[in-house]
Amino acid sequence: MLWDLDGTIVDSIGLIVASYQHAFTTVLGHPWDEAEIKSWIGQSLYGAMQKASPEHADEIFAEYTAWNEANTERMLHAYPGMPELVHDLARAGVRQGIVTSKRAEPAHWALRLAGIDDVMPLLVSHNDVEEHKPSPKPLLLGAAKLDAPLDACVYIGDAAVDVEAARNAGMATIAVTWGAGTAADIAAARPDLTCDDVAELRAALFIQ
Repeated sequence: MLWDLDGTIVDSIGLIVASYQHAFTTVLGHPWDEAEIKSWIGQSLYGAMQKASPEHADEIFAEYTAWNEANTERMLHAYPGMPELVHDLARAGVRQGIVTSKRAEPAHWALRLAGIDDVMPLLVSHNDVEEHKPSPKPLLLGAAKLDAPLDACVYIGDAAVDVEAARNAGMATIAVTWGAGTAADIAAARPDLTCDDVAELRAALFIQ
């Protein structure tokens, strides 16, 4: 079982949006469209900044990371019920891990804050691949690290890009609707299953 992190296990959406807005306002002098920012979540952070303002991407990245790090412990937390679900899956013998576009250090920090770093390994971060979702390469690497056949894997994420990456990798897909992705975008990506709350996800994963 491969998991996305931001917007799926940890509620970091407000933190991410605020970090972007701080960086854009500081460097460019104006905020950015929030809906567009949310559409970037799950993709490469620096890649999104390069698309938004190629000539200022380094400055935006520096402002983003400084503000994000200063506010992570205040603003990031696990979605209610997710740590318990992750631990129950581990006790049931399910092999699982994180495949995220987040950089390795903040990803490890998020797992510690969520209280699941003892049972949830970080399999793939932004640092580990040159191509990012919707490319299948991060998910293929995650499956390889678990030594799991692709048709036995499911990827769980909150955005259309997660569904697309899983399909490109030949994996089953579960989309959750409590993160950054809009209901319309998730539906258009055609996941194998969509869950609207953690209880529904728990039931789908057969953990009672």
